[in-house]
Amino acid sequence: MNSTARTTVMENLMKNNQTLWAVCLCMALIVPTNAQEEEHDDHEGEEESSAIELTAEEQRSAGIVVAAIGPRALNETLRVPGEVVINAYRSARVTPRITAQVAARHVRLGDSVIPGQSLVTLSSVAMAEAQGALVVANREWQRVKSLGRETVSERRYTEAQVAQQQALAKVLAYGMTAVQANTLMQSGDASKATGSFDLLAPQAGTVLQDDFIVGELIEPGRVLIDISDESVMWVEAQTIPNGLSKIGDGTTARVTLDGINWFEGTVIQRHHRLDETTRTQGLRIEVDNAADRLHPGQFVEVEIVTGVGAPVLAVPSTAVTMIEGEPNVFRLEEGHEFHAERFKAGPTVGDWVVVLAGLADGEEIAVDGVFHLKSLMLKSSLGEGHAH
Repeated sequence: MNSTARTTVMENLMKNNQTLWAVCLCMALIVPTNAQEEEHDDHEGEEESSAIELTAEEQRSAGIVVAAIGPRALNETLRVPGEVVINAYRSARVTPRITAQVAARHVRLGDSVIPGQSLVTLSSVAMAEAQGALVVANREWQRVKSLGRETVSERRYTEAQVAQQQALAKVLAYGMTAVQANTLMQSGDASKATGSFDLLAPQAGTVLQDDFIVGELIEPGRVLIDISDESVMWVEAQTIPNGLSKIGDGTTARVTLDGINWFEGTVIQRHHRLDETTRTQGLRIEVDNAADRLHPGQFVEVEIVTGVGAPVLAVPSTAVTMIEGEPNVFRLEEGHEFHAERFKAGPTVGDWVVVLAGLADGEEIAVDGVFHLKSLMLKSSLGEGHAH
């Protein structure tokens, strides 16, 4: 082969190589585009599979509650520690007024009592003497009264009347009730002046203390039984004086034992003296305790409303869950599909989270049962298909 022919062959080979490289380059450019399209298609499939489909019955069984979100005025609050104490305005202490021995017990710790119910029977020598004197004085007074002022002298008439009244006042002061004393006088039976008498419940409530035993000799003023109406309790809270400028009687408050369940209450008093040790000022809060879940001595967290802010879009904190480090809610579509919806969260005020962006007024979201929905979503992401 001559040199001219060899040169022509080489030129043809180079042209063919250039053509081949151009084809390969085009293929390289086309393949990623197709891969991206396929990946996008797969991603769209994943988005579609992320929907959690639940019927209304399945939602009820799972405890899922749905509510529409909207603007609300969030209260400015102050949180301080507190302690549950008895309501002194609804409590009473039962004590003997004379030295007496416990003859019988009629109630026990934790019992509910009603006004006039017998709590304990006591026996006293002093009461026996006073009862006997009442029987004698009442007999004399009844006899003199029946004779009349015209038959007996004015002085005797007055002395008999005063003696009967003094004897009655004495047994009442010792602890007998008016009904018990009148029964004794009407019987006129001196054998009933045994010194036995009952201490009765002055109010309705629960027995919180019964520190005595049968047969024990009790001195005057010794507390035998404490009774308190626990349907309304007090909570004593402590805060710095500077934090009380917006708090007055009637201010709305609430308390919690566990941070989840709350009891509504109202500030009824601000103490005027600071605690000498902590230099804090006390607040007294009245709390409805109809469910009987609060008891004296329990420590609680107190939340007091100090102001009301302008309405803002907010969601309950129970509706928010973190997904990949971002706050999400589960938005309901078409009544049976839940979709995880990321949003921009603002500050948390009480039990509410302010929505800065990502959600709209009127959208329906799950406010309870969010953990169940999240578990279904994670299950679906593992490749098990649509969650049901």
